[in-house]
Amino acid sequence: MEVIKKLSSSISLKVGVIGFMILILLIPAAMIKELIRERQYTRDEVVREISDKWGEKQTLTGPIMVIPYFEHQVNNEEVIKINRKLYVLPELLNVEGEVNPEVRYRGIYKVIVYNSDLNLDGKFLLPDFEKSGINSENIDWENITLVMGLTDMRGIQNDIKIIWGGEAVSVDPGIENKTIAHTGFTAKIPVPEDHSSISFKLKLDLNGSQGLYFTPVGKTSNVKLNSDWPTPSFSGAFLPDSRNVSSDGFDAEWTVLHLNRNYPQYWIDNAYKLTETSQQENWDHFPGKSDRTFGVNLLFAVDEYQMSMRSAKYAIMFISLTFLIFLFVEILNKKRIHPVQYLLVSFGLLLFYTLLLSLSEHLGFDLAYGISSLAIIGLIGMYSYSVLNSIKLAMVTSSALVVLYTFLFVILQVEDYSLLLGSIGLFIILALVMFLSKRINWYGQLDERK
Repeated sequence: MEVIKKLSSSISLKVGVIGFMILILLIPAAMIKELIRERQYTRDEVVREISDKWGEKQTLTGPIMVIPYFEHQVNNEEVIKINRKLYVLPELLNVEGEVNPEVRYRGIYKVIVYNSDLNLDGKFLLPDFEKSGINSENIDWENITLVMGLTDMRGIQNDIKIIWGGEAVSVDPGIENKTIAHTGFTAKIPVPEDHSSISFKLKLDLNGSQGLYFTPVGKTSNVKLNSDWPTPSFSGAFLPDSRNVSSDGFDAEWTVLHLNRNYPQYWIDNAYKLTETSQQENWDHFPGKSDRTFGVNLLFAVDEYQMSMRSAKYAIMFISLTFLIFLFVEILNKKRIHPVQYLLVSFGLLLFYTLLLSLSEHLGFDLAYGISSLAIIGLIGMYSYSVLNSIKLAMVTSSALVVLYTFLFVILQVEDYSLLLGSIGLFIILALVMFLSKRINWYGQLDERK
């Protein structure tokens, strides 16, 4: 019994036991992070399901003129006819649109979808065929087409008519060449042989979800968007030249020149590629990660799963600091706290993250954080009073937890300065620990104080 009593009162042994417990608690901390990922994955599945029915993230590519022609090549004294295609981009492309968002719900999950009214206009100018090495007599003038790429054809809500040179032209679904886009529509167009410019107009009533993007195919591409959604995220290869974001919504304008991109105004066959590797790649990543597209994502003000994951990353630090608080209270006030009691306190700290996650799915992150933190602080404060038998010491531990949870909330809110504030906060904590520890004889017993 004397040996057990001596070991239980050893400061060094107590510190070692607490350190070992912190290492063990890495396991439930990792399980909490996995729970957050699982809930986020479920949310993403709901987003995918709703978007699959309404319309996915939309990326517009085009319009692009496709001119078929043929050329002759001699192979072993045999003349071979080879069919080729010339792809011509517009000299000017103007896009003006209004994005009307709507929040759809499936159970506790919500998804941003939108309907957009887009008006496209511009003009084409035929290239100099001789400089391109093309004999104009070999061009199939009757089968020239205009191609428009669109990520999800299910989002189209109107019967599309292209006004081509003042004449209405019908469109057909499908794109032959997948290097332009995986899906879209095609229209057969009349083209004069005098190289004059040809104007076009196009109106799209388009459904989509989360994001709307454009590929800058014009020699000069101008895009204007406005919406009443207050939390947009502009991303992609080009940011807006001007934008205005307020609680009433946003409006943004882009101007992209052909010199800003990595493909020319026209090319032959598959010399250049405008599409991503696959449709799945377009879904798994924001279109803005492409070096070809630009646009806007409609985001919720706070992503509760992202915020919960960020807070869970501080779990071990919180447990360590709380254990440190209890250790100093124990040593400096000649109190005895059993390792099991430390363990129960740590379970309360871990419970905070599951409370935060579950409540944030229903109440929003900020309110859920306030409720969860007050609940855990109250629980640990009352438990501290029962263990330490002192209102003063219980108030000290509760006040320290209030400071810690307030500090974490501030770090989560100011993401850009989280590293700076975290470093300053830890510096202050370390200085306070060093100041308090100078009175402790670490080789002594818990009932000794110098």
